[in-house]
Amino acid sequence: MAENDAAPEFDAVVNMTATELEKWLDTDESKDVGQKSDYAHMRKVVGYAKRHLAQRPSGDVSDSNWRYSLMNWGHDPTK
Repeated sequence: MAENDAAPEFDAVVNMTATELEKWLDTDESKDVGQKSDYAHMRKVVGYAKRHLAQRPSGDVSDSNWRYSLMNWGHDPTK
């Protein structure tokens, strides 16, 4: 898949809203089907966030690409 095809394909496949997904992930049924690959992805996210948090730029990061990159991985460093 070409890089520029990722967003449209993602939008076509992911059909749950953030609220629907959050509600689903909180159910026992969701928790019963976790797989090893899920944990591998969690480790990848944690590793990415830790590496980038260690490279925090000086000054206000509110409107920085550094913050936006972390937010794409689910971490808002201003919280």
